[in-house]
Amino acid sequence: MQELVELLRANPYPGRGIVVGRDCVYYWIMGRSSNSRNRVFSLTEDGIRTEAHDPALLEDPSLIIYHPVRRMGENLVVTNGDQTDTIVERGDFRTGCMTREFEPDAPNYTPRISAVVRPDGSFEMSVLKRQASDSGRCLRQFFCYEGADEGVGYLISTYQGDGSPLPSFSGEPVEVALPATAREVWDALNDDNKVSLYARIGAKVTLFNKNLGD
Repeated sequence: MQELVELLRANPYPGRGIVVGRDCVYYWIMGRSSNSRNRVFSLTEDGIRTEAHDPALLEDPSLIIYHPVRRMGENLVVTNGDQTDTIVERGDFRTGCMTREFEPDAPNYTPRISAVVRPDGSFEMSVLKRQASDSGRCLRQFFCYEGADEGVGYLISTYQGDGSPLPSFSGEPVEVALPATAREVWDALNDDNKVSLYARIGAKVTLFNKNLGD
């Protein structure tokens, strides 16, 4: 089993990522463009949202301004885009994911990654990605877990690493050994590309924002 912090240190650009464990959830964003890097996480009534750090520098808000984390009843929904709202509005994780597809950002066609975490510790993860063929069809992958062992998490991210175009995540969620603190995850993310990190450990939520000096 790989250590999460070692995996992140070795990958300069996993893009956006979700990790779910027994009593923790992580979600981070990274960016290569000035528009993507001009963001912070802020708390909302039922989760968090992305905001422009400097509104005067905001260019295209599509695909970068959204609610990554929201409550859906007793469940917690975490995604890398506005499909969070779709899932919550539909009231069902799979139903919401089935109405969406990968992002329209050719040539990368960034996958939409999502997770729902339930009070009993079970969770689902989803990757909506463009098929490798020229068909342009969406491949919708769902992974269901009855729970996770202590100290173990499951990782999905938008990309396998840096490149042009960016290589989409492939395969099953990666089983990883979790560090003791959220700060270790934040410090392991590439310093040039990281933007923000949401960490929920137990009932405590911590936000890290590079633009705010974290």
